[in-house]
Amino acid sequence: MLIQEIENLPDSAGIYQYFDDKSHLLYVGKAKNLKKRVKSYFIFKPKLAANPKNSLRIQNMIAQCKHLEFISTDSEADALILENSLIKQLRPKYNILLRDDKTYPYIYIDLSEDFPRFNISRKLIKKPKIKYYGPFFKGAKELLNALYENYKLKQKNSCKSPCIFYQMKRCLAPCANMVSKQEYDKIVKEATSSLLNPSILIKNLEKKMLFYAENENYEEAAKIRDSIKTINELKTKVKIDIAKLENFDVFAFANKGINICTIRFVIQNGKLISSKTNISKNILKDIDANEIYKQMIIENFNTQNPLNSKTIYVRDEFKDLEPLQDLLCDRFKQKISIKVPKNNEKKQICDLAYKNALLFLENNDKKEDKILQKLFDFFELNNFPSCIEIFDNSHLQGNATVGAMVSYNEGKLDKNRYRLFHLKAKNEYEQMKELLLRRLEMIDELSVPDMWLIDGGKTLLNLAIDLVKSYGLNIDVLAISKEKMDNKTRRAKGFANDEIHSSLSSFKLNNSDEKLLFLQRLRDEAHRFAISFHKKTRQKQNLQSSKLQNLGISKAYIQRLLQYFGSFEAIYEADFESIKKVSTQNIALKIQKLKTKSE
Repeated sequence: MLIQEIENLPDSAGIYQYFDDKSHLLYVGKAKNLKKRVKSYFIFKPKLAANPKNSLRIQNMIAQCKHLEFISTDSEADALILENSLIKQLRPKYNILLRDDKTYPYIYIDLSEDFPRFNISRKLIKKPKIKYYGPFFKGAKELLNALYENYKLKQKNSCKSPCIFYQMKRCLAPCANMVSKQEYDKIVKEATSSLLNPSILIKNLEKKMLFYAENENYEEAAKIRDSIKTINELKTKVKIDIAKLENFDVFAFANKGINICTIRFVIQNGKLISSKTNISKNILKDIDANEIYKQMIIENFNTQNPLNSKTIYVRDEFKDLEPLQDLLCDRFKQKISIKVPKNNEKKQICDLAYKNALLFLENNDKKEDKILQKLFDFFELNNFPSCIEIFDNSHLQGNATVGAMVSYNEGKLDKNRYRLFHLKAKNEYEQMKELLLRRLEMIDELSVPDMWLIDGGKTLLNLAIDLVKSYGLNIDVLAISKEKMDNKTRRAKGFANDEIHSSLSSFKLNNSDEKLLFLQRLRDEAHRFAISFHKKTRQKQNLQSSKLQNLGISKAYIQRLLQYFGSFEAIYEADFESIKKVSTQNIALKIQKLKTKSE
C-alpha cells in the first residue's frame, strides 16, 4: 500500500504527511517535487525501508510509517506556508516545534501629522508615512513612558487647548500653536535617538527616582525604579554599535540536551534595539537546522507585522534558504535577502547571538523543568509538557453551567491563555465534550498545547483522547479523579489520594508525591476559575429570574423556559409563538411587554 502511494505521488510542489499504523500523524514536510522528495526517504530493494543516509530521527519515523497523504500546491512558497501552518496546528511527533507564537509590540510615529507622537501597536497600521521601531520583546510600555517623561512631546492623541501637561511643563502645547513645527521636529529627533539608545533615558529617570524618594513619595520612586530595571534589560550583555546606520535582523540557535534556544537580534540604525530568546523542547534530540530557521523566519516575518529590515543574517546554512527568501520577496512585494555571513562584522554578530543563546541555555536550570521532566518520564508522554491546558466544569443542579480552561505555560500559570465558556449540555460527559470541542475550534486563535489535564476519571480521559485523535492532533492527555470520602470530594493537598489516568494505565501516587501535588495544583486552579465564573453567571441569572418572577411567572415556568431556550438572553430573543409553545399565552404576553419596555 505504501509503495503504491509513493508511486502515485505527483511531480509537483506540495506537502506530504506520514502516518503510523494507528493513523497518528508522524511528520509533515514540504517539497518542490513531491515524488522525488518522498522517494529520497526510502530504499526500495531488497524491500521498502528507511534510507540509511537520513538522520536517526527520520529513520525511526520512516520505520513507523504505514501510510502517507499529500496536498499539492501551486508553488514551493505555498508549500512552505502550508507546512508551517500544519506543524504549528497538528504538532506532528517527528517535527521540531518552536514554542514562541506571541505577537510583540512596535513603537511607531505617524510622520504625516504636523505634531506627531509615539504610540504602541502590535500590528501593521495601513497608513502612509508611519515609521516603526521594534519589535520590542520587553519594555515597550516603559520605554514609551520614559520618552514622554524626558521630552516635551504632545502628550495626548487628541487635545484642543493647553492642558495639565502644559501646566506641568511636560508639553509645549502644539494644539494651541505655541511651538513651531521646526522646533517640535527637533524634539522628535532627540526622542528618536533615545529610543534607539535607551541609556540616554536612564540618567533622567534616575534623577526623578531620587527626587521622589527624597520627598518620601516611595510609590512613584518604586515605579520608576522598576521602569529603569526593565529598560536596562533591553540591552544585551555585549554592546553592538555598528558604524553604518543599517537595519537588519539576526537569527541563530543553540541546543543542549532536549532544549533548543532560538534568538533574534533586531538592529536599527546600526544599534541593537532588542533581542529575544526563547526555549523550546525537542525530545527527539536530533537537530534539524532547516526546520528551525524556517519556523523562526516565517513566524517573525509575516504580513501582520511591519517590515523594518530587508536583510536577514543567519548563523548557519540551511537547505530551504533560497525558497524561503523567494517566499518573503513575494509576501512583501520587495527584495529581501537571507544571508549567511562568512568573514566580517555580521559574522561576529551572528556568533554573538549564538553565544547569548548558549549562555541562556546554561543559565536555564529551572525547578519547573525538573517536575515536568518527571511527568514526562513517569507517564511516558509523547511530548515534553511545557504547555499544559487544564479543564473543569461547574454548575448547580444543571443551572448556570460553565466550563473553564486554564493554562500552565513556560514554567508558570499563563492567564493570557485562560478561557471561559457558557455550556448548554446537561450532564458531565456532554459538558466536557462541549468544552473540549469549543477549545478545538480555537486552534487558529490559540496554539495547541503539549498536554491536556482533565478533571475526571477514565470515561472523560477516553473522551478527550478520542477528540484529539479525531482532529489529528498530537496532544498527551491525563485525567485526575478526585478521591471521595462519604460521597464528598476531598481536595486537601498532601492528604487527598487522587488517581491519575493516562492512555497506558491508572496510577495511585503517594499523597505527598510532587507529581501528584503539581497536578492537583493545576486541577485546583481550573476548579477555582470555573467556580468563580459559575457564581458570577448564577448571580446574573438570579437577577434575570427575579425580573420574570416580578411579572408573576412561577419558578417552575422560568425553569422550563430556561431548559428549552438555554439562557435568559435566548428567552428574550425568542418570538411570541415560541414562548407560548413552551409556557402559556399569558406568560408570552408578559415577556413581550418586558422586552418592549427594555427596548
